[in-house]
Amino acid sequence: MNVLAPVKTLMTTNLITVNPGDKLIELKEIFEKNKIHHIPVVSYKKIVGIVSKTDFIYFMRGFSRNEEDQFVNEARLRAYKAEDIMTKGLAKLTPEQRINVALEIFLENRFHAIPVVEEQNGELIGIITTFDIIKALASEEITAKQILDSKKA
Repeated sequence: MNVLAPVKTLMTTNLITVNPGDKLIELKEIFEKNKIHHIPVVSYKKIVGIVSKTDFIYFMRGFSRNEEDQFVNEARLRAYKAEDIMTKGLAKLTPEQRINVALEIFLENRFHAIPVVEEQNGELIGIITTFDIIKALASEEITAKQILDSKKA
């Protein structure tokens, strides 16, 4: 992987987003139906926060598992909104910034997702995650030269 390539070469662009006022019951359904770990929260095409699956699970930890309390659990999911549990103050990248900048942000801040926004208008156009980078690394072919070089070291 070329870490000097722009993040637009790795970012995910087919995003599922929510609005700040969307109920957590909707986020629960999104997490259950899709293989994603981050849901951007947008207002008028601009990112205002992000809800990670970890944020959501942390919120859910107070829920009871017995069937009698399911009504209370569902009422709680309908009472709270995305803005109540979203992470604010996000790092952001533009599509032309390099992958190594994303790596530095991941390393320093222990984030696992960085929104990618248009430089001119700040609109959300994608997201780059640690999973995107791992997937790119895993899909690279190893050359015979790399194998020989690793045996020399």
